[in-house]
Amino acid sequence: MSMDSGKRINADDAGAHRAQRLRLAVLDMVGTTITDDGLTERAMSRALQETGVEPGSPRFESMLGYARDTMGFSKLTVFSHLFEEAQRAESANKAFERAYDDLIADGGVRAIPGAEETIDWLRDSGVKVCLATGFGRHTQNMVLESLGWMGKADLSLCPADAGRGRPYPDMILTAVLALDLDDVREVVVVGDTSSDMLSGVRSGASAVVGVLTGFHSEAALRAAGATAVVPSVKNLPALLEPRAARL
Repeated sequence: MSMDSGKRINADDAGAHRAQRLRLAVLDMVGTTITDDGLTERAMSRALQETGVEPGSPRFESMLGYARDTMGFSKLTVFSHLFEEAQRAESANKAFERAYDDLIADGGVRAIPGAEETIDWLRDSGVKVCLATGFGRHTQNMVLESLGWMGKADLSLCPADAGRGRPYPDMILTAVLALDLDDVREVVVVGDTSSDMLSGVRSGASAVVGVLTGFHSEAALRAAGATAVVPSVKNLPALLEPRAARL
């Protein structure tokens, strides 16, 4: 089974020599399998404003810049860095979740073209799928419900499910345990940010694949450890097909 994705990418770029088979794909959400038309940044801006940071001020712009640079991180981790007081960080995180929920209700969240087909292709090929995010559980569920994706994957994880979010490998390792894999080298990690790539490298996954539909450039993804970079998640089957055939 394959999908038309243009020029085939050599599977060796994804580290094919390191693992005999793939059994699990850990896919990021916003920027990789879904797009939210900038809702994440808008919700972050609202949260900063509600927490007392003046919009347009140097502090506001610096904080927003840090949030852009750390896309993919647990949002609570981001706010904990931005605010010294734990209570203020938690308040900002709750404000972010409220703002994002409101923005979702107004629309704007949709699947990246080819993402649903790629998830179906993976599962039909015998590869389990985990959808991972830096959002909290409530927000993740809101996104999945808005897309009609509840049950679309074998598993969905947020940082609270694993202990720590990206760039730590905890969500990937939690998925390995939850889905009864024997070897972390049976995992491919796919994402659009440097933190996705770092978490994949740190987990020991066989393939760490960057996509260019999100926040970070190919250079940034490769610098963070990507073993391959493709235009979109829809190109993943062409990259993995030789390996999936060995399942």
